[in-house]
Amino acid sequence: MTRAFAATLLATAVIASGAASAQGGFGPQELEITPFRDNIYLIRSAASGNITALVADEGVLFIDSKFEREHDRYMELLRTVTDKPMRFVINTHVHGDHSEGNARLESAGATIVATESMRLRLAEGQSAGLPVITFDDHASIWFGGKPLELYYFGRGHTDGDLVVLMPEDGIVFTGDLFAGYEPNLRLIDYDNGGSLMEWSRTLEKILELDFDVVIPGHSGPTDRAMLQQYLDETVRMQNLVREMHGAGRTPADIQTALVAEFGRMAAGFILPGIQSVIDEVQ
Repeated sequence: MTRAFAATLLATAVIASGAASAQGGFGPQELEITPFRDNIYLIRSAASGNITALVADEGVLFIDSKFEREHDRYMELLRTVTDKPMRFVINTHVHGDHSEGNARLESAGATIVATESMRLRLAEGQSAGLPVITFDDHASIWFGGKPLELYYFGRGHTDGDLVVLMPEDGIVFTGDLFAGYEPNLRLIDYDNGGSLMEWSRTLEKILELDFDVVIPGHSGPTDRAMLQQYLDETVRMQNLVREMHGAGRTPADIQTALVAEFGRMAAGFILPGIQSVIDEVQ
C-alpha cells in the first residue's frame, strides 16, 4: 500500500463517521490557523496531520508539512500572522499527510529535518523534499533562542517516528505515535516498519520526558494523562492479541475482538493486516 493511502485511511474514516470534537478527533473540516501560546500556532484540518508553526525573529519553523495540495491555503493562513521566511521543517514521520508539503517548503528556503530511517523510507518514492539533516537517536535545534530536542525512541506507528520536545515550554509533539484521542486514533503501518508490540516501549520513553502539554499528530492539545491512557490502551491491545493467539484463535477472530474492545479508530487500521501483529508474537 502507498504512503498516501496510509495517510488518508484514518482521516477518511473519521470524516465519514463525524468523529471529531473541538480538541479530540481530527481537525476542522476546513484549514484553520489558531494561536496556541506566544509565537506558536496550530494549522489543522481533518484531511491531514497537524502543522505546528513556530515564529521567531529568524523565520518560521514547521513541525510537519501536510499534503502538497493544502500548501497554498496554509501558507495563506500563515501570512495572516507573519511575513517571516521559512527556515525549517521537522517531519515526524513518512506519511504524506505529514511530509508531502516538503518540496514546496524546501523551494521556499526551508531545511528539512527527520530521522535517518524516515529519510530512507521517503527516498524510496521521491527525490524532492527529502530531509537534508537526519539523526538516529537525538538531535537539537536552537530556534528563537530556545532549544528543540528531537528524539527517536523506536518503532510504533512506523519505524521512523520522531518526537519533538520544547523543554522550556513543557510541550511535546508526538506525531502519530499518539495521533489523537476522543476517539483514540491508531494506525499500525507494518509496511513502513511499524509495530504494535514495540509501540508501548516507545510511548514509555516519551513519558520519561519532562512536559505538561502534548500536541498529537491530528488532535488538538492535551496533557500527560491522555498520553498515559493511550499507552495503557496499547498495552491492553498487546495482551489481547497474545492471549487470543495463545488460545489458538484465528486472525479474523483476533481482528474482530480488537475492534469490538477498542473501537475501529483505535484498532481497525493495520497495514497490511492483522497477520503482521500475530507474526510479532509467534
